[in-house]
Amino acid sequence: MAGFRTHITVSGACGIAYGGFAVQPLGFNTEAGLLAAGVTAVGGMLPDLDSDSGIPVRELFGLAAAVIPLMLVRRLMHAGVSPEGILATLLFAYVFIRYFVSNLFKQLSVHRGMYHSIPAMLVAGLCVYLAYHSPDRTIRMMLACGVMLGFLSHLILDEVYSVDWRGVKPKLKASAGSAVKFGSSSLPATATCYLILGGLLYLAYLDLKKSGTDLGF
Repeated sequence: MAGFRTHITVSGACGIAYGGFAVQPLGFNTEAGLLAAGVTAVGGMLPDLDSDSGIPVRELFGLAAAVIPLMLVRRLMHAGVSPEGILATLLFAYVFIRYFVSNLFKQLSVHRGMYHSIPAMLVAGLCVYLAYHSPDRTIRMMLACGVMLGFLSHLILDEVYSVDWRGVKPKLKASAGSAVKFGSSSLPATATCYLILGGLLYLAYLDLKKSGTDLGF
């Protein structure tokens, strides 16, 4: 499979391209483009949260513990939370994600399980869409698509590295097909992933309905 450094390089390149595309021709401002580039690069590293190696997991959960609370700041401000309350929430969220969530994730996940899948990619995108508050819904959608693009680049790269290109005829390794998938051999893991996806889709639907967006039905 591709190494952590390779994934960072590819997702970073995708982030630069996507951020530039967001600014021109899509017309977002430069700050939004830079943010899109950042979340795309981070999205490309997210699947390694289930890695057997301790370094990627530790670094990624440290990053997630810092970034996720920051994405909630605007939502907390919109909700009327005091500055002290926002700081307390950020501190609690950092400790909760960095230690409790990371330990729970290590116990429940297996490498190349359901976290390496298309439904998990959609979950990541929906989490970004719901966490980031902005009156401009297109920015939220753009950021969600960015993190999913980075996530997808990781899955595709893993599949590319699952092929042994040496010799006259390429051969599939045992890991082939374990990244870009819609389900795993574990029924509980697959069901849990789809339940989370369904719950997030429902929250996104409520968010759209609350804003008065025309859903077409």
